[in-house]
Amino acid sequence: MPDKLPINLDDLLRQRTVEGERIEYKAGWNPDPIVRTLCAFANDFENLGGGYVVIGQDCDANGLPLFPPVGLTESQLDIIQQELLAVCQLIQPPYFPVLSVAEIEDRKLIVLWAPGGQNRPYKAPAAVTAKHKAWHYYIRRYSSTVEAKGEVEQELLSLTAKVPWDDRFNQAAGIGDLSKPLMQAFLQEVGSALADDAPGLSVEALGRQMNVLGGPPESPWPKNVGLLFFNETPDRFFPGSQIDVVWFPDGAGGDRFDEKIFKGPLARMTREALDYIQRNYLHETVIKHPDRPEATRVWNYPYAAIEEAVVNAVYHRSYEEREPIEVRIDRDELVVLSFPGPDRSIRLEDFAAGRAVSRRYRNRRIGEFLKELELTEGRSTGVPKILRVMAANGSPAPLFETDDDRYAYVIRLPVHPLAQGPADQATMDVTMDVTMDVTMDVTAEIAALLMTVQGEMSRADLQTAMGLRNADHFRRTYLAAAMAAGLLEMTVPESPRSTKQRYRLTAKGRQWLRTHAEGGHG
Repeated sequence: MPDKLPINLDDLLRQRTVEGERIEYKAGWNPDPIVRTLCAFANDFENLGGGYVVIGQDCDANGLPLFPPVGLTESQLDIIQQELLAVCQLIQPPYFPVLSVAEIEDRKLIVLWAPGGQNRPYKAPAAVTAKHKAWHYYIRRYSSTVEAKGEVEQELLSLTAKVPWDDRFNQAAGIGDLSKPLMQAFLQEVGSALADDAPGLSVEALGRQMNVLGGPPESPWPKNVGLLFFNETPDRFFPGSQIDVVWFPDGAGGDRFDEKIFKGPLARMTREALDYIQRNYLHETVIKHPDRPEATRVWNYPYAAIEEAVVNAVYHRSYEEREPIEVRIDRDELVVLSFPGPDRSIRLEDFAAGRAVSRRYRNRRIGEFLKELELTEGRSTGVPKILRVMAANGSPAPLFETDDDRYAYVIRLPVHPLAQGPADQATMDVTMDVTMDVTMDVTAEIAALLMTVQGEMSRADLQTAMGLRNADHFRRTYLAAAMAAGLLEMTVPESPRSTKQRYRLTAKGRQWLRTHAEGGHG
């Protein structure tokens, strides 16, 4: 009997998920391209977790699924399942996807789930019916399956037996270490069709269908990812799999600090840590203006940036390291620290500039589960989102740090210059009545900046013109403060890190300058 998938296929199609690196639509049974694609998913060259082939579902020229699906007849379903077994044996080494029969709008479809294989690299024949077969290695490139050639083939060969850590068997654990209630709760949350059958399945059967357990029938082992998500105390197996939230009321050099430690299944631990930070250390400052009804609202730290930073650490840290994730908070910044640093394929200058795009994912299965739970988008989108939400809040730019040895990964989120520091024990909303018309007081730093701006100028040009060396200090004390006060604005606000980014005075900034240029800024 076909297995059920750990995803909701109906939702996948209804969301008009376009063909891409992890999904391919086929209107009918065509064994040659399907076997090549299964081989590519098994090779999982980008460590994305494999992918899905949907047979009986056609798509338009842009790769969007069409409704109603073409569908498959009962006789086609039988023929495909029989032939699939034979053609998958032609993949070297043999590889068999998980097959499921789904029904969408009264049409039957076959869905092949092809997770990244344990024994890559895999190769498949170019034509399964050819008398003299030619085997090739295949990988996914965007929405296409292509032959791996030249340097790409050599890189694929170098991945032999290099199964990502989270997808490996843990021979120190057993079936009893997987929690069926936790697995069922996950399936319910993500809307998987497998949730309906889960109560009647054994832990072993359920674990195999979710691909968190494997090995021979006589000696099954949980995978590391299964123990991280579906065991109540994963730190027993992976010491250091925790999040420490530390608050320094007197700064990092002070004698006082409050510490809260979060442990447990990975998704629960992450959410509890984020909820705790949000309740205790985030607050909104409301600035009222006498010249207009709209108030300015800023957060000391925007929650979306913290969420991305923490989830990024959970996703990309090494669970072989015995060091916890640390979130260090004081009145000046929030810092997320994890070990080790980013992949060495990322250049340090790109990393520091927030342009890091990795071709390798240390924990592909952890990322797969986090994406299902909508805690991360994957595909290196976390850093750009942090930059975007910090800029939208008017906060200083975040800092991304590591070293030549990639010992640690540090994300620094500076506090908003206009935000009042959090109380020691409780979150509070603060309303500030601030006069923000042309007679207002501004800091000497903002005044000096306004008097320097000539038309549209880059950050580097402004900093040079003012004779300032520390870029972080300049962004925080000058640029961010002036923008938060509504006196300065970006020319490309939708892309804060654009190389074409310039800064200019707002109408209020120009009015302030006209009023104070001659008489000083007192």
